[in-house]
Amino acid sequence: MLSTGLPQGTVPKLERPGPLRERVYDALLELITSRALRPGQHLVETELAGHLGVSRQPVREALQRLSTEGWVDLRPAQGAFVHEPTEEEADQLLVVRALLETEAARLAAGNASGRGIQRLKDLCAVGEDAVREDDVDAVVAANAAFHAEVMSQAGNAVLAELAAQVDQRVRWYYTPVARSRGMQSWEEHRELIDAVASQDEAAATRIMRAHTEHTRASYHERADRAEADA
Repeated sequence: MLSTGLPQGTVPKLERPGPLRERVYDALLELITSRALRPGQHLVETELAGHLGVSRQPVREALQRLSTEGWVDLRPAQGAFVHEPTEEEADQLLVVRALLETEAARLAAGNASGRGIQRLKDLCAVGEDAVREDDVDAVVAANAAFHAEVMSQAGNAVLAELAAQVDQRVRWYYTPVARSRGMQSWEEHRELIDAVASQDEAAATRIMRAHTEHTRASYHERADRAEADA
């Protein structure tokens, strides 16, 4: 293992065709959002290039773009490091996420259909299985898929576009608390499904607001524990 510290099997394969710099960017972003590359980790161009099987140039270009987007910090004379989000950054994002998700839940309840309800139930079952198997990556993926389905059923393209802009960062912040949220998160999802199936917009709004607040509180509790340990 190189000092970049990527566990075996975590490096995504670069699919062809497509501009190389785009594929390298997508691969590095996936490694960051999944936390295979952890906040604060030093990113060495030569090692990343070796992992991905490319030259240093597309890696350098990808790191520049990731820096512009706030995923990577470029420090003079030190190099590139995965950005370490502050509690304030996390709180601001999770507040915005709560606003978007709450409105999506309300709209989804107004648009409820039998087929849509079944899709939510199926995704919920996948997430519950992942919790039982203690597969954090699968839990995070299932959670993202569930919320994306709620957003899709809301039927508002502008709302969905805004949600997509914060989706990867939400995943980044959710990953560390996925295990502590555990089955409780999916019980809340089940409550939401019942509200949507009943076309109870007020209940769907209330449940989603509480659900997103629980995740936000879990993130802050984890950060507080880490600070106390430090």
